[in-house]
Amino acid sequence: MSRYHKSRGAGGPTNPAGPVYGVISTLDDAAPNPADFARCPSLEAKKSELSLFLNWGSPKKSMELGSRLKNRSWVVDVLAIFFGIGTWLGVNGTFIQLPLLVDEAPEGWSLPSYLSVMVQIGNLGPLLYTAIQKYSPKKLNDGWTIHGVLLVGALSCLLTAFFYNQTAPVAGTDHSLALFVLTCFTALNACTSSVLFMPYMGRFKEQYMVTYFIGEGLSGLLPSVTALIQGIGESGDCVQVNVTETGEAVYELQKTPPRFDTRVFFLILFGLMVLAYVGYALLNSLPVARREYAQVTVSEGNKYVYGEADNQPKEQKLSRGQYTYLLLLIGAISLFSNGMFGSIQSYSSAPYGSQAYHLAATLSVIANPVACFMAMFLHFTSLRIITVLSILAGLLTSYVFTTAALSPLPPLHDQTIGAVIVVTAWTLLVGIVSYTKLGITTVMRAQGGQSLVWVGAITQLGSAIGAVAIFFAINYSDLFQAAESSC
Repeated sequence: MSRYHKSRGAGGPTNPAGPVYGVISTLDDAAPNPADFARCPSLEAKKSELSLFLNWGSPKKSMELGSRLKNRSWVVDVLAIFFGIGTWLGVNGTFIQLPLLVDEAPEGWSLPSYLSVMVQIGNLGPLLYTAIQKYSPKKLNDGWTIHGVLLVGALSCLLTAFFYNQTAPVAGTDHSLALFVLTCFTALNACTSSVLFMPYMGRFKEQYMVTYFIGEGLSGLLPSVTALIQGIGESGDCVQVNVTETGEAVYELQKTPPRFDTRVFFLILFGLMVLAYVGYALLNSLPVARREYAQVTVSEGNKYVYGEADNQPKEQKLSRGQYTYLLLLIGAISLFSNGMFGSIQSYSSAPYGSQAYHLAATLSVIANPVACFMAMFLHFTSLRIITVLSILAGLLTSYVFTTAALSPLPPLHDQTIGAVIVVTAWTLLVGIVSYTKLGITTVMRAQGGQSLVWVGAITQLGSAIGAVAIFFAINYSDLFQAAESSC
């Protein structure tokens, strides 16, 4: 058992920046030795790279699967999943609902490009938070700040349900002004979570970072499942609507009306956001959750360091080169995965048929939480494995970009094998990327809370650069051509 206590320092006055919390945990929570991240295991260890992969990369730690599952609180696991759902739920849901939103919006199919800009405005949240934490004499308390961020996300989903179709004239032209403003607030919750939620989870034992990422994956999966139940994504039927003078039949693609409208969809998202808020509130207050802290000293919001019981002595931290490498790597991964993949997926897979497109979209969304779930059993923190997986993700990225750039006639577009390959490529790509990002985040967690803030900031920066770049590539160049749906 662990015990939670509050201290005021070594006989000194109360810390003006706020209380310092120390949590003493059992030694079975020993985190990986950062000194072993990059180097080969010693001959005495007699462990292969595969052995490190299966045992979280530490030659000193050989824990059986049953023991790993036993030494954790499933209550905290569930609460961490609920907490992770509250990250990108609103933004993902808004974009998933686009097939119905564009039917009512005056912008038509240019609406996604407007919403992409609104999402980038949400990056003001992490910028403001980081600036206050760095330059203000009074630091924000991350616990109360997360309360506020989750409330903003929940209220924006609720208000979107009732005002998503309200328009107003802007420069003499009607625009979906209410949807734009509410998307900004929804994105404020999502973007700020990258620099706020991960550092908060860093104070727990490392296995709970995995379940948090499962929840983050579900923030994309749950809206997708809801949309499938709603009826979005169904291919529709070709119906004869007319006959030409020469007797040639004219067909039109008609889709089945959704089972419930956009208002109900966003109310469901609001309910999930409430669930995420309750999950965080319990995670932040229940004694069973506090007992699952790692040995960590917390002060000034999310600034904390781990103790020796976590096997993380100061002299064994990552080198400056390794630290910079991981930050640049996760920035590059985020540039493509968060900023570009969603925009090019239709160009890449739609030429192979509507069924291939919907399978690629659905399975890739499922691959995210599945990859994070696998990380509960197949752990790794080896820089060598991270690099290998990144190279593999780069090869798959090259393939999907090639098919997108060659749309509407990519290789094997008229063959079943082409559809199988593109669906498999998208599923593997998203799964590998999710697994790699979790590995990088776990390594950076060992460096302290501020390192996770840097991970979140670089993630958002890479995402913003990718989104802006692909926006101009799609809208102001001939690089990507859509495959038309026809009968």
